[in-house]
Amino acid sequence: MIPERFAPALFGFLLSGMMSAIVSAISTLRSVGLAEGVAMMWLGSWLASWAVAFPVVLVVAPLARRLVARITRSAG
Repeated sequence: MIPERFAPALFGFLLSGMMSAIVSAISTLRSVGLAEGVAMMWLGSWLASWAVAFPVVLVVAPLARRLVARITRSAG
């Protein structure tokens, strides 16, 4: 089992992987349609975008959390 202290990085890893997979699939399909080899084109696009998305999520997530904390209020 992975220690809890790695939870933020693991969350960012999984979130960036899922989001980059979805966005790159949509982008690839819009660009080339259901052409032959589209799965390999998507896979290449996904891996390249995930390589960018993961470090970006690690940097941007704390900023987003602070912004959300500023624009929301507690129920109490």
